[in-house]
Amino acid sequence: MKKQLLLLLLACVSTTILPAQRIADQYYKIEQMIPMRDGVKLFTAIYIPRDSSQLYPFLITRTPYSCDPYGANAYPSQLGMGAAYAKEGFIFVYQDVRGRYMSEGSFREVTPAIAIKRSNKDTDESSDTYDTMEWLLKHIPRHNGRAGLYGISYPGFYATAALPNAHPSIKAVSPQAPVTDEFEGDDVNHRGAFFLMDNFSFLNYFDHPRPGPWKQYPSISDSVRIKDSYAFFLGIGPIKNLDKYYFKGKSAIWNEYLAHSTRDAYWKARDIRQHLKNIKPAVLVTGGWFDAEDLFGALKTYEAIERQNPGNNSRLIMGPWTHGAWARGNWSKFSTYEFGSNVNDYYHELEFNFFCWHLKQKGSFNQAEATVFVTGTNEWKSFSHWPPLNPREELWYLHPGHRLTTTVPDSKEAPVFSGYISDPANPVPYIGKKSGSRVNEYMAADQRFAAERPDVLYFESSNFTQPTTVCGPVTADLFVSTTGTDADFVVKIIDVLPDEKQTQQLVRAEIVRGKFRNSYERPEAFIPGQVTPLKLVLNDIAHCFLPGHKLMVQVQSSWFPLVDRNPQRFMNIPDAAESDFQASEIKIYHDTRYPSHIRLPTN
Repeated sequence: MKKQLLLLLLACVSTTILPAQRIADQYYKIEQMIPMRDGVKLFTAIYIPRDSSQLYPFLITRTPYSCDPYGANAYPSQLGMGAAYAKEGFIFVYQDVRGRYMSEGSFREVTPAIAIKRSNKDTDESSDTYDTMEWLLKHIPRHNGRAGLYGISYPGFYATAALPNAHPSIKAVSPQAPVTDEFEGDDVNHRGAFFLMDNFSFLNYFDHPRPGPWKQYPSISDSVRIKDSYAFFLGIGPIKNLDKYYFKGKSAIWNEYLAHSTRDAYWKARDIRQHLKNIKPAVLVTGGWFDAEDLFGALKTYEAIERQNPGNNSRLIMGPWTHGAWARGNWSKFSTYEFGSNVNDYYHELEFNFFCWHLKQKGSFNQAEATVFVTGTNEWKSFSHWPPLNPREELWYLHPGHRLTTTVPDSKEAPVFSGYISDPANPVPYIGKKSGSRVNEYMAADQRFAAERPDVLYFESSNFTQPTTVCGPVTADLFVSTTGTDADFVVKIIDVLPDEKQTQQLVRAEIVRGKFRNSYERPEAFIPGQVTPLKLVLNDIAHCFLPGHKLMVQVQSSWFPLVDRNPQRFMNIPDAAESDFQASEIKIYHDTRYPSHIRLPTN
């Protein structure tokens, strides 16, 4: 047994070493502290082809997650987004952003862009990218004067942030699942509701105070041990206890998040969309339909570029991926979905062609404006506009008896409603299994576990008789009341499969914190018992409901511990004490006067 284990370990080591050695055989490495205009120096690792027979473009990623391995003789196992890139030949540049790992300076969460820079002290990610390019063009040999940037998630934000006032040498940029607006829809908050589990876990790993440049960040708290996230976060009590017992004031970003519980100047400054004007480089935005972190960011980054840049050269790719899954070698299924083939083969070729064409003028890139994978039929479809223009909008109305139809309620008596008790002491779990960390599967999981609960309403259509494809954002127009003064509302769009289990396959779900129903800047209390209109625009979908399938809509008021508990009392939730949490009766109305419904853009 020990010999077999040793052979297995040696095999693992050899497969790790050999790719790095192949990279070293083809590229030589330079490590450089590149000066910015304010004197701060950023650590940069540069890999230059040993073949000197041609000129090469730069391919750059800027990251807060480390550009290791550090050391002039230390090489990674891969350069770029796959083996094809190293083989093709680029000058690969990896940079620790300001204030992270081996770079100097101070780190700022999603660095606010500065539209007008009045002195060299006014720096942002656009200026740091610009200054980096100036240095590279002057000091690195055998380049062709062209550069591209890419990144997934936070590095995707840095790719986006390079677009305003981009250096003229930057010809192609691919923001992939980019962090874009952390109050409305990315990472931190969705429609004003705080994503508890992800942010606590992420910042414990990410945000330890840094005394100066270093190669490794320790966790803020070594005592975090989570086997059952539902039990852990429920047991911790109010959200303020997480800092009291674990972070103890050490996470500056956590404290910033909780200090800014409305969409105030802090969040507005970090919304990069307002700066995406006069964009010159070609742009390829990539996102995933099952991305639990930055689905919103991909869609809204593309939308902002399209809206603010007539005649731009941007493209959108949306596939059936979780966060960054397009970078994997194989992606042919996920959760309750089977895609029929490895969808990543198609994407990898498309992405490769994008950079080769714009940086080397090699091959071609004639992709449609939007290339979108439609689940259900499992096909890539091309669109001249996203979301599609002038869709046929279907309105699906909620009715008594769990019914969902396209007929407006015709109730002789009003009001008619369905209701439930929402109890913060017993919140609805976001997934029907126990786990110590967030389970990506929740974006596509069977929702029968939720439909069985008394605090989840469901409404179900009859069988579809013909394929019905929905492309674009889904809107829930609800009429609600609560006995409290605040409440959350989660709406789920579900495909009920005609299998033996009647699987309730989640297509899309979203939450809104009720006090933000009219404004993220100026929250409003509910008047107890008063019927109140509430609109929730869910992120886009591209899904075909096939014959024999059913449409289901679920409505609930907690999604735990994905989202923090709402006390259901109008207040600043980060200040809540345990005594502030109260059970409330929630009613969803569905009658002639208050016809709650879902709007589906169909093609």
